[in-house]
Amino acid sequence: MKISLNWLKNYIDLSESPEVISKLLTDTGLEVESHEKIEQIEGGLAGLVVGEVLTCEKHPDADKLKITTVDIGEDQPSPIVCGAPNVAVGQKVIVATVGATLYPTEGDSFKIKKAKIRGEVSEGMICAEDEIGIGVSHAGIMILDTELPNGTPAAEYFNLEDDTLIEIGLTPNRADATSHIGVARDLKAVLNREVKWPSVEGFKKDNDALTIEVSVENKEACPRYSGVTLTDVNVGESPEWLKAYLRTIGLAPINNIVDITNFVLHEVGQPLHAFDADKISGNKVLVKTLADRTKFTTLDEKERKLNAHDLMICDGNSKGMCIAGVFGGIESGITATTKNIFLESAYFSPDYVRKTAQRHQLKTDASFRYERGTDPNITIYALKRAALLFKELAGAKISSDVIDVYDNPIKPFEVAVKYKNIDRLIGKNIAKEKVISILESLDIAIEKKSEAGFTAIVPPYRVDVQREADVIEEILRIYGFNNIELPDHVGSSYLADFPATDKDKIQFKIGQTLASRGYFEIITNSLTKPAYAASDSSNNEKEDVVILNKLSEELGVMRQSMLYSLLEVAAHNINRKQADLKIFEFGKTYKLQEGKYKESNRLGILITGNVEAEHWAEKLRKVAFHDLSAVVNAVLDKLTNKPYESKVSHNSPFDYALEYHLNGKLLATLGKVNAAVCRKTGVKQEIFYADLDWNLLLKQANNNIVFKEVSKFPEVRRDLSLVIDKEITFDKIKALATTQERKLLKRINVFDVYEGDKIDSDKKAYAVSFILEDKEKTLTDKVIDKTMAKLMTAFENDLGAIIRK
Repeated sequence: MKISLNWLKNYIDLSESPEVISKLLTDTGLEVESHEKIEQIEGGLAGLVVGEVLTCEKHPDADKLKITTVDIGEDQPSPIVCGAPNVAVGQKVIVATVGATLYPTEGDSFKIKKAKIRGEVSEGMICAEDEIGIGVSHAGIMILDTELPNGTPAAEYFNLEDDTLIEIGLTPNRADATSHIGVARDLKAVLNREVKWPSVEGFKKDNDALTIEVSVENKEACPRYSGVTLTDVNVGESPEWLKAYLRTIGLAPINNIVDITNFVLHEVGQPLHAFDADKISGNKVLVKTLADRTKFTTLDEKERKLNAHDLMICDGNSKGMCIAGVFGGIESGITATTKNIFLESAYFSPDYVRKTAQRHQLKTDASFRYERGTDPNITIYALKRAALLFKELAGAKISSDVIDVYDNPIKPFEVAVKYKNIDRLIGKNIAKEKVISILESLDIAIEKKSEAGFTAIVPPYRVDVQREADVIEEILRIYGFNNIELPDHVGSSYLADFPATDKDKIQFKIGQTLASRGYFEIITNSLTKPAYAASDSSNNEKEDVVILNKLSEELGVMRQSMLYSLLEVAAHNINRKQADLKIFEFGKTYKLQEGKYKESNRLGILITGNVEAEHWAEKLRKVAFHDLSAVVNAVLDKLTNKPYESKVSHNSPFDYALEYHLNGKLLATLGKVNAAVCRKTGVKQEIFYADLDWNLLLKQANNNIVFKEVSKFPEVRRDLSLVIDKEITFDKIKALATTQERKLLKRINVFDVYEGDKIDSDKKAYAVSFILEDKEKTLTDKVIDKTMAKLMTAFENDLGAIIRK
């Protein structure tokens, strides 16, 4: 759809540049595909100025040429050889200066150069109207009647105003924006400025000279039909302002009557059709369908065979005059001799128009709008607007009352909206006052307000806003998509996976990762003992999913946790002298919550016994918490590079544990299992266990690995010994260091921890290494010392650390 910026400014105050307006429209959903400068006259009369003829003498070597000097506002007059018979001293003229390019009405453009004509120097050209593209006359040069100073640009004399053509890639749902005022309505909502509708208060009947009776026989296809008659019409050329607007959007001016109907169509979005009233038999208009295969000749002089479902505008003899909402007939159209007009403004069913246009392969500006749905409440306004323009530009007289057949008025859409759904779908809490303000700026009234929500009264022209989600979309597009902060975990997979995530491949990859570290995969029964949940505070006995046809009481419920399944496998192996175990399982857990069954995919990892089998070259070492955390971190590193937060947990069934959270959601829990819990399955040795939310992990899976070139410059290591409170974790140290130095700090690591009698009992000492690197140059001692000083100051001020120097 094409919009003229100058035309648009008639309806809303705009001082913004075309670039800014294009961005605003795109942000509201009216995507601007391009905007370009449109010159009212090709070339914009650049290089043409007002001049004054100072001298004029006959050329010595040519009878039809004259030698003139012309003042064009410069220090010295310009000598110009002119062949026009009407050039004379004292005239104000249009002069094309050297270097200007002329675009004549006919023929190719050409550039003005300094030349010698029959031996005389000529520095410019005194122009006729056809030579500069503003007319067709070549009888002589243009003689101006003006007091403008010499050298004034010709564009200023002719009041030329360049325009900007904005091309919008209109989506089918936005029928409301198929006009300049439709676009202005969106800018009104975004910029908080009023839309200025042209006044039709001056509309009144001049006489009763012409009466046309209207009968609508198919009211399903035509819910509303309006019309008015006009007499004493003078069909002629449109004024320049009207032709300029139409040319900008790519329409060729035809005559004042057709141009006005096109103007109102693109102004308010309501198609109009003007009939030659003297060709309407019986002074009666019938809106009806005709017999199948009835022949009808349209304005393009093609004979078409009508379908029995094509809605037609007919005369009193039931003879077709127009395919309703699509295309006019050749016999009833406006001609140069037309004196009386019947002007139609109707609301036709989108379904009827769409099917008819498709059957006859006709796509017109009218059908484009009717197919999508026009405003049933604007027909009278458009009629009056056009009639007043007919009076102004064609000398017409309004010769009847407005005819309006509208038996069943189309009601606004009533949509119930809840604030919680606005927040949920938009992903951000928008103030209620802002929500109401946005909707009211879009002409959507608000009724039945409450703390929970309201009812939106949507005008009928917004055919795309009939559901709660549609209303919320309206709020979002005006509030601004770019004003909604996206969480870190949102990527292209937020809407769809490209390519789709293969869950089996990811599970296989993680299984390989664990197997490469010496872990064995197991598969266990989902049925378990009711006693586990009954005696474990981390599980709720009331949430057990009870089996109706139990195989035994020992297998009476579905498991709520993977832990006991892995403990039972550990007990079985330990009882058979296999005490060094590393096992994992991909499985499901089940709960009954609020009357609904919930199933969750989990990954359980268990280690116990010695880290490695007995070997002459290595001392035996019992597994510790950090052996488990290392393998959990390896799993997470394989799936996501997003930072997660760790928190200390003391919840059952662990003696101590860590929780990993990602964007506020619990991703994993890992720790040392309480001895009492182990004894329920007969295990008497230390067990370390990790439970991971496999569904959440799959959502974070990222295969977009980016490789960077290894730095050419060396790393530098600096160590610090920090004495800190026991409750301060290494994560806090790492997070603080990363915040203080993002550019040079490559990694940070703890290589020793001390707790003992050499420091206070509520303290611990960390030996921490810092690896620094600049990817662009070798680090100097000055830069390194400055960086470390900044880190030490942060540790002392924010963590209360004592740094051993």
